[in-house]
Amino acid sequence: MPRPNSKPTNAQIPDYKTIKAQFEAAKKKKELEDAAKAAQPLLDTQKQQSVLDAQREAVEATRKANFERRWWWTVGFWTWMLCIHAVGIAYFTSGFLLTRLVLDEKSQCAVPPTHANTSSGAVDILPDWPGKGTVDGGCWHPKTFDRAVVILIDALRYDFTVPVEDDAPFHNAFPFMYDTAVKSPNNAFLRPFIADPPTATLQRLKGLTTGNLPTFVDLGSNFAGTAIEEDNILMQLRDAGKRIVHLGDDTWDALFPGYFEANLSHPYDSFNVYDLHTVDNGVLEHIFPLMERTADWDLLIGHFLGVDHAGHRYGPDHQAMNAKLAQMDLFVRQISSVIDDDTLLIVMGDHGMDAKGDHGGESDDEVEAALWMYSKRPVFGRTDASFVKPPADAKTRPVNQIDLVPTLSLLLGLPIPYNNLGRPIEEAFSGPRGNNWANLAAAERTAAAGIQRYQASYFAARGMEQVAKPGSPAEMWNKAEVSVKERKPNWRDVYTNYALYQAKTLALCKSLWARFDLVKMGAGILIMALGLVVLLLYVSREEDDDMAVLDNDELDLAEKRLAMQGVDAQTTDEATQDFHKKLVKAAVLGGLPGLAVGLIQAVVFGQDWFTGAGNAALTSVASVLVTLFGAGKLLSNLLPASFWGWLSVVVAVAQSIGFASNSYTIWEDSILLFFTSTFGVASAVYSLKIESLVDRYLAVYHSVLFVILGRLASFSKLCREEQMPYCESTYYSSALSSTSATWQLAIPFAVFLILPTIVKGYLIPTRSYEGLAPAWIGYVFRTALFMSAAYWILDAADNNNWFPNLDPSSQSLKTLSVYVAQCVLGLAFVAGTTAFIWAPPCVSILTTASKTGRAQVTVLGYGNANGARYLLLPLNILTAVLLLSKPMGGGALALMFWQILALVEILDLNNLTTSPIGPVVLAMLGNFYFFKTGHQAALSSIQWDAAFIPLFTIRYPWSPIVIALNTFAGQILATVCVPLLVLWKTGPKRKGVLESVSRALGIFLTYYVVESLATMMWAGHLRRHLMLYRVFSPRFMMGATVLLVVDLVGILVGLAGVRSNALAVGEVFGWAE
Repeated sequence: MPRPNSKPTNAQIPDYKTIKAQFEAAKKKKELEDAAKAAQPLLDTQKQQSVLDAQREAVEATRKANFERRWWWTVGFWTWMLCIHAVGIAYFTSGFLLTRLVLDEKSQCAVPPTHANTSSGAVDILPDWPGKGTVDGGCWHPKTFDRAVVILIDALRYDFTVPVEDDAPFHNAFPFMYDTAVKSPNNAFLRPFIADPPTATLQRLKGLTTGNLPTFVDLGSNFAGTAIEEDNILMQLRDAGKRIVHLGDDTWDALFPGYFEANLSHPYDSFNVYDLHTVDNGVLEHIFPLMERTADWDLLIGHFLGVDHAGHRYGPDHQAMNAKLAQMDLFVRQISSVIDDDTLLIVMGDHGMDAKGDHGGESDDEVEAALWMYSKRPVFGRTDASFVKPPADAKTRPVNQIDLVPTLSLLLGLPIPYNNLGRPIEEAFSGPRGNNWANLAAAERTAAAGIQRYQASYFAARGMEQVAKPGSPAEMWNKAEVSVKERKPNWRDVYTNYALYQAKTLALCKSLWARFDLVKMGAGILIMALGLVVLLLYVSREEDDDMAVLDNDELDLAEKRLAMQGVDAQTTDEATQDFHKKLVKAAVLGGLPGLAVGLIQAVVFGQDWFTGAGNAALTSVASVLVTLFGAGKLLSNLLPASFWGWLSVVVAVAQSIGFASNSYTIWEDSILLFFTSTFGVASAVYSLKIESLVDRYLAVYHSVLFVILGRLASFSKLCREEQMPYCESTYYSSALSSTSATWQLAIPFAVFLILPTIVKGYLIPTRSYEGLAPAWIGYVFRTALFMSAAYWILDAADNNNWFPNLDPSSQSLKTLSVYVAQCVLGLAFVAGTTAFIWAPPCVSILTTASKTGRAQVTVLGYGNANGARYLLLPLNILTAVLLLSKPMGGGALALMFWQILALVEILDLNNLTTSPIGPVVLAMLGNFYFFKTGHQAALSSIQWDAAFIPLFTIRYPWSPIVIALNTFAGQILATVCVPLLVLWKTGPKRKGVLESVSRALGIFLTYYVVESLATMMWAGHLRRHLMLYRVFSPRFMMGATVLLVVDLVGILVGLAGVRSNALAVGEVFGWAE
C-alpha cells in the first residue's frame, strides 16, 4: 500500500474517461433494473403476511408444547410426593397402634375352663345339676332362661333413663326402666353400661358379642365391617343349634353373615341419619308378631336407631329426641308385658352421645350407656340394700359392656366365648335375696378361669411368660385358687378374689394392647422427614430458577421475532426447563432397586409386601436428594434471607413444638388466630414504607381488614370437652344441639347479598370485571348463593316442623331441599368447571379516538389477565363448600375468602408474591377455618349429616366426598387459592407461571408436612401419655389426613386449574415462556 503523500506513478494515474464510461454503464444498468422492477407487480403483501403468521403460529405451538411438557413433569413430581407422604403415614400408622392378636380357639361346652388346667384342679363350687355339660341344662353353670330378647337402643345414654331435675327434652322422657327397677328389684335392675372407646357402633357390637376390647385403630373399619371370626356368643348359639333372629340395623349382617334366620330377620340400612323412623318402625312392625312365635327363635335381637339419628341430626336438646325417647319408653313397656317366664329381656345402649349428639371418642357422655335387665320371674338380687335404687349418675357402680357376654352366656347355659375378658354381673347371680354368694362365686370363678386360660394362650402365642410377681394377675389368681380350696371357703371372699383377678387382668390387657412397633414408626418418620428435606430444597430455589420475570411485552416481542428468524432466544436455560423431568426420572429410577429388594424379601423371606413400598420410598427419596444436591441445592441455602422468611419459619416451628402440649393442641384454634393476626399487624407496619401514598393506604387498609375478618370469624366456635368451661359454643343453636339457631339462617342470605359485590370490588381496580366475570359472579354465583340460603331455610322448616299440615311421610320438604342442593352442586362443579375450562380471559377491548383522529385500542383487564380468570375456579369450590357447611360455617368460609382476597392484595402491594409468607399464611387460614366450620381434632366432631344434604341416602363414592368437602372445606379452599397468590395482578406475558405456582404450592405443602411430621413424632414420643387417645392420636390422624387431602387437591384442582388458565390466556395473548 503506497504512503499517503507519495505521488502516483504513470501506471497508477486513473483513466477518468474509462471511469466515467463505467459509471454511465452502471447507471444505465441500474436504471434499467429499476425500470424492470417498477414494471413488475409488487410482491404479494398477503403472501408475506401469511409467511409471518405461519412463523408466529409455529413459535406459539412450540411454546405451548413446551408448557404442556413441563406441566406433565410437574404433575409427575407432585404425584410422587403424594406417594411418599402416603407411604410414610402408612408405615407410621402400622406401627403406632397394633391390633390385638385374635386367637382361633373356641370354648367347648363339655370342657369348662375350671377343669382345663391343672392349676385350678377339679374343685366345683356348685353341686351337679340336671343336664350339666349340655346346652339344655347349662354347660358351665345352671341355666336360668331358655331364650332372650336383646333390645339395643343405639346411643341410649344413661342419663336418658334416670330422673333428672331439669326440663331438658332428653331427660325424664324414658322413666319406665328406672321405675320398674325401683318397684320390682327382683324382676329388673338398671345400671350404667360403660363402653370402651372407640364409641362407634361396629366396635361396640364386637365388644358386646366377644367380651373383648377393640383397639383405637379399629375405628377405621367402622364403615367397612368385616365378619367376626373369633369366638363370640352368637357363634356359640349357632353351634348349639339355636336360632337367631335379627331386626333393625344392618351392621349385624356384616358382622355375622349367615347367622340369622333369613325368613324371619329384617335388616335395614343404618347410615341414613336423616331418617329417624324407618328402622324403628320396621323393628316395631315385626317384633310383636315374633313374640307370639317363641318356638321359632332362641335369641331375638332388635336394634333401634332413632335415638342415635335424632342425636346426629338435631342433638339431644330437641323435641325430636324427646319424642323418640317417649316412643322407646312405650315400646319397652309393651315388650315387657308380653314376654314369658322363660325369656330374659335386655334393653341397652351401645354407647352414649356428646352434647351435640355425636359419638366416636372417649368423653364421659360418649361412653356412658344404659343397661336394663328384666324377667317375669324374680331372679335378680342386690348384695347391698343401698343397691336397690339405680345409680343417680354413671359414675356409680358402672358395668363394663364386656360383662354382658359372660352374664348372658351363663344365664342361657352357653359356654363363655374363649376371648372374653368380662365378668358376670352380680345382680344376675346373687339370688333374689342377694345373699347367694356361692352361686355368685361359682359364676365369677368360671369367668375368671376362662380369662386365665385366654391369658395363658395369648402369652404363649406372643412368646411371653407370666411371672407371679406381687400384685400381678398370676399372683392374684393363685391367691383366689387357694381361697376356693379352703376347707370352709368364705364364698364372699372367693368372689372378691376372682373379681380382683379379673379387674387386674383387664387392666393388663388394655396396657398390653397399646403396643407400638418402634421400627415401623421410625421408618415412617424417616420417610416423612426425608420428604420434608426434598421439599425444603425444592422451594429454596432462587427467583431466577423459577423464571419469575414480570410482564415485559417488549422482551416477549423481541424473543418471538428472533425465534421467527431461526435464532434461539429463550431466556430460560435448558436445565430449568427440565428441572421436574430430572427429579421424576431420579425418583423412578431410584425407587426401582428398593422395590426389587422389597419383592425379594416378600417372595424369598416371606416378609410383608408393604416392605417393598417402604424400601422404594427410601431409595427414591435418596435419589432425588442426590439430584437436588447435584443441581447446587444445598442445605446451607435453607436459611431465610428476609424478615418474612424468618416469620414463616418461626410460625411453622412454633406450631410443631406446640403439638407436644395437650393444652396447646386443645386450644389450637386460638393459637392460629394469634399467628394470623400477627401477620396482619406486621404487614400493616411493613406497608408504611411503601413510597406511593395510594398504595400505602391500600396496603394498610387490607392489613387491618385482614385482622378484623379473622376476629369476626373467631366468633364461630364449636368447643371440645377439654375446653370447658372456658369456651362457649356458638356454631349451633346451643351446646346441646346440632341444628342451627333461627337467627343463623340469616347468614347465608347476608353472604348472598354481600359476597359477590366484595369479589367485584377486588376486580374493578384492575378493570378485570370484564368478559365472563359479570355474568358468572353477578348472576350465576349469586344465584347459587341464594339457592344455598334457600336450602337451609327448607332444612330448618323440616327440622322444626314449621308446616305441621304437611304429611311427614311424604318428606316433601326434604325432597325439595335435596333437589335444590343438587342444583347448587351442579352449578359449582358441572357448569362451573365447563365455564372455567372454556372461558376466555376476563378482558374486553375498548376503542377510542385520539386527538390525531387515529383509533386507540385499550385492553381492559390486561394487567390481571391471569389472576382474574383463575379467580373463577376458587369461586366454584367456594360455592360447593358454602352449601355443604352449616349456616355459621358458610359465613365463616365467606369471611375466609374475603381474607384471601385481602391477602393477595397485601402481597402484591408489598412485592411479596415470591415470599414464603404468602403460602404459609394461606395454610394457617386453611387450618383456622377448619375449626371455624364446626370441627375439632376429635372424631365426634365429624358432621355425618352433611352426607344427606345433596343425597337421600348413602351413595358411594359421593357420600364420602361430601363428608370430605364438609370436613376439610377450609384446607381445600386454601389449596385451590395457592395459584392465586402468584397469578394475582399478573398479565399474559408473565414468564415461568407454572414454576412459580409449583414453588408456592411447595411452600404451602411444606407447612402441612411439618405439621403432620410434628404430630406424628409427638404422638409416638407421648405414646404412654394419659391424653394419647383423646388429644394426640386424633390430632395426628387429622394432620395425616389433611396432608393427603391438600396433596390430592393441589394436583387435581390447583395444577389442573393453572393449566386450563394458561391455555385460555395463551390462546388469546400468545404464550410466554
